[in-house]
Amino acid sequence: MTSDDTRYPLRKSDAEWRAQLDGMQYEVARHGATERAFSGQYWDHWEAGRYNCVGCGTPLFRAEAKFDAGCGWPSYWEAINSEVVERVTDRSHGMVRVEVRCKNCGSHLGHVFNDGPQPSGERFCINSASIDFDAVP
Repeated sequence: MTSDDTRYPLRKSDAEWRAQLDGMQYEVARHGATERAFSGQYWDHWEAGRYNCVGCGTPLFRAEAKFDAGCGWPSYWEAINSEVVERVTDRSHGMVRVEVRCKNCGSHLGHVFNDGPQPSGERFCINSASIDFDAVP
């Protein structure tokens, strides 16, 4: 992933991303890093509201879709809608997974797995560094 990837509506230079995001946010959102389990701001956060992309502010997940997966990262059984996230095959680290990115700016969010609760059966395993919380009514 490059910082100014032309596939995404919102494009910024690497310098702009570095100026906007703190160190961990930049490494996770722009370079696909992963924060340590149980270390992020939102893994055990249960307030009503929504979680937005740290890169562009796009609403991604509702608090009502959040559940405790026991994995140490914020987990959701669905995105706000299918138009806000992009699924990309990730073949890094000797495994095949499905990476999840913000469809507006290309920020790496985490991965999605097929071991979540119903009704979707999916678990969006998201880095806290990739999202901001908004306590919307």
